[in-house]
Amino acid sequence: MGVFELTSNNQIRVNKFLQSTVDDSIFVLGDCCAFTQTDGKQVPPRAQSAHQMAKCVEKNIIATLRKQPLRGFTYNDYGSLVNLSRYGTVGNLMGNLTNNSFFIEGKIARFMYISLYRMHQMSIHGAFKTFALWISEKILRIGRPKIKLH
Repeated sequence: MGVFELTSNNQIRVNKFLQSTVDDSIFVLGDCCAFTQTDGKQVPPRAQSAHQMAKCVEKNIIATLRKQPLRGFTYNDYGSLVNLSRYGTVGNLMGNLTNNSFFIEGKIARFMYISLYRMHQMSIHGAFKTFALWISEKILRIGRPKIKLH
């Protein structure tokens, strides 16, 4: 095996199946993956793309073990949500129904951000641990001071 083919950002270049261009037995995903879409743009290094890549890699590893054909990766941008503070959240969501994007902010954006965050926790930790984390956060909020003085 040789050295990985890297981009200027030190991301590993991959083929359409998310395999290293140097060794097809190595799958790459997440922030270290440099996947170029058909329009020539790189997939952004965000949790959304890593989650989609993980699903593709899972299917392709199983297909490899079963000696079946691999599936190519396709990135779907569903938008972004940015949490700025406890009540300040903004986002740009890609509308699957209208084929347009729209800007959201305030409590609706905050609710969507928290919901998405909990969905990620459930996919990693499971329902019971996610519920336990939620309870512990509520308890900490009661006991923690509102501002931190040094």
